[in-house]
Amino acid sequence: MRNEAVTETSVVHSTFVIEQPLSAAPERVFRAFAEPDRKQIWYAQGEKHSLQSYSLDFRVGGVERWLATFNAGTPFAGAALESDTIYLDIVTNARIVMAQDMRLRGYRFSVALITIELAPDGGGTRLHFTHQGAFFEGADGPEMREEGWRKLLDKLAAEVEASVATH
Repeated sequence: MRNEAVTETSVVHSTFVIEQPLSAAPERVFRAFAEPDRKQIWYAQGEKHSLQSYSLDFRVGGVERWLATFNAGTPFAGAALESDTIYLDIVTNARIVMAQDMRLRGYRFSVALITIELAPDGGGTRLHFTHQGAFFEGADGPEMREEGWRKLLDKLAAEVEASVATH
């Protein structure tokens, strides 16, 4: 149930696309999304929050959940940040489609449909990321979300490129 104190509601809709070349083959990139231990490193862990719990059931209909607490020195120190993702479509080594919601202190502030497409590109991968979001009152907004995903995809690139170097 939504916070009854909200008297005016608003929704900001936004779509952004990020294209990212990666030096790893699509199979390695796909595994970085599919394997819980690997995804937790680049996706759920961060400098501004402490991860409390993380789970990933990577299959169509499966759910990914994480809970983190913002660290001291951040605007929301001590506040709980939660996300639930439902996997809607998975094509091995080629496509992942998911629906995600995010909550701060239990209040849902955004939902999104996210599509990740992986295509061979020479010896690497061309990642095509599409985020279609609805941001509610109190949300971080489209610009900050895009900036956040760009940072996450840079962390993904570092993770898969490190795995290429070790194999």
